[in-house]
Amino acid sequence: MNSTEKPENAREEAPEHVSALADAAAQATTGEPEPFTELENLYAENAALKDRVLRAMAEVENVRRRAEKEVADSRAYGAANFARDMLTFADNLGRALENAPKDADGALKTMIEGIGVIAADYQSRLTRHGVKKMEPQGQKFDPNLHEALFEIPDETVPSGTVLQVMEAGYTIGERVLRPAKVGVSRGGPKA
Repeated sequence: MNSTEKPENAREEAPEHVSALADAAAQATTGEPEPFTELENLYAENAALKDRVLRAMAEVENVRRRAEKEVADSRAYGAANFARDMLTFADNLGRALENAPKDADGALKTMIEGIGVIAADYQSRLTRHGVKKMEPQGQKFDPNLHEALFEIPDETVPSGTVLQVMEAGYTIGERVLRPAKVGVSRGGPKA
């Protein structure tokens, strides 16, 4: 054998070793990951996408509910400013009836009855549109519903009870349209 010549089995081993190294290098350069690593990455990506979809669906549902609530509120409270302005008309009708002479006869009596019918019709129309008159007489004073104008000394009723209503209060839906202006008791036992 010649020293420059290699044994036959050495020639066969070298190509296998080189091909294994070449395969490893090819895998490293092409970036092909292991099959299990790739599967784990796909599962993680799938879970992240599911989470994003669920969050997006929840956000859409929240926006839908918020929009429904805003529509319901606009229906219920859309006329609040107009109704607040019209309460003065209801007050004036009530004052006209309170100050009308009780012993009127003839045309004056008919006119007073007509004003009473108009006032009742007006109140029913307000009620039909969600505006309700508060009846605070005898109730406990609530600063959310009432505006105290003065105190009335009275030992017979619990302190903080509404004894006199100076101007009627109104609500629209669950909101106070105008607080009732009242006189409140003072000096009695605490409620």
